[in-house]
Amino acid sequence: MLFSGSLKENYLFRRLYRRGTSAANAFFVIYCRPNGTAKNRVGLTVSGKLGGAVQRNRLRRRLREIYRLHEQEFSSGWDFVVVARTRAMTAPYAVLEREYLALARRSGLCRSEEA
Repeated sequence: MLFSGSLKENYLFRRLYRRGTSAANAFFVIYCRPNGTAKNRVGLTVSGKLGGAVQRNRLRRRLREIYRLHEQEFSSGWDFVVVARTRAMTAPYAVLEREYLALARRSGLCRSEEA
């Protein structure tokens, strides 16, 4: 990832849940907040209630790949967490990609098309 890192600390996730803005659709919830740096920090959450470890890790890999392929479309300087919902577990990759990017645009994480 060119200008991104990952969120790993529990307190960073909790701060985003508490103080960040959120947007949701049937597949994901995104919590985001500016971080004051030139890099994005991305966190992924897939609950144990959604399936076994193999299924959860497969979904995480898909979400990381979607972000990696479209990283240049995201504005820099954000912390955000993507929380997967039940429908995301059985959705095809193309649907996950479309919904992830639509939600990111709605959250203001993507650069404007006009620039």
